[in-house]
Amino acid sequence: MFTPQGPSLRELAVQALSSVEHGYDLLAPKFDETPFRTPDPVLEAVEQALSPLGPFAHGLDLCCGTGAGMEVLRELCRESVTGVDISAGMLAVGRERPGSAPARSAAGPASGEPRVSWVRGDALALPFGPVFDLAVSFGAFGHFLPEELPGLFAEVHSVLRPGGRFAFPLPAPAPPRSPWYWAALGFDTAMRVRNALWRPPFVMYYRPFRLGVVREELRRTGFEVELFALPEFGRRADGSPRCRMVVATRKG
Repeated sequence: MFTPQGPSLRELAVQALSSVEHGYDLLAPKFDETPFRTPDPVLEAVEQALSPLGPFAHGLDLCCGTGAGMEVLRELCRESVTGVDISAGMLAVGRERPGSAPARSAAGPASGEPRVSWVRGDALALPFGPVFDLAVSFGAFGHFLPEELPGLFAEVHSVLRPGGRFAFPLPAPAPPRSPWYWAALGFDTAMRVRNALWRPPFVMYYRPFRLGVVREELRRTGFEVELFALPEFGRRADGSPRCRMVVATRKG
């Protein structure tokens, strides 16, 4: 897709007619060559914004995919970094990243870098206790329906220690005059038609995850919510940031 190394249109079509899990298993070997991977400028901006809030001991990358966000956590967390994803194929590719192999002992790598773990799991039923100081997620929320947000946020809340933070970037919605607005609308409409006609469903929508809804659901779950502008991406005509980082802190 868009590059010779990316998936072909046929491969994308096969993925789109699969379940979310199987579709990403198929896409995994070429995922990092697609626009679906979180761009490096977004990862770098989040890392820079989170750095003054640390240091952190244990970090979780929710829906980690092939592990681009894990690189952010490895810079911010001293003891351990864990990636969790439902796709075994994406995790397998992530494990091949340099420095991403699990540590051989509980003491961690000799270099002093954090231990790295890759876990296959469902974000709506996380297999952890309250052990993390920081959880991040990049670009995964389109895979959750609006009615699933309370359960998703409750799961993240349950695996954070008191005072632990859940952080993620959230771009401002494109204005109606922008071609990106119509592209997202067209994509979401196509996915709704696909899911009405074909099983299993492939949940991937760009438009429902909005700041007002997200902030209210996080507060209802028991988080305190702060917003940080990411100045690297500029401001819109009304002066509001083009992209924010949401930081939700578990009370207590």
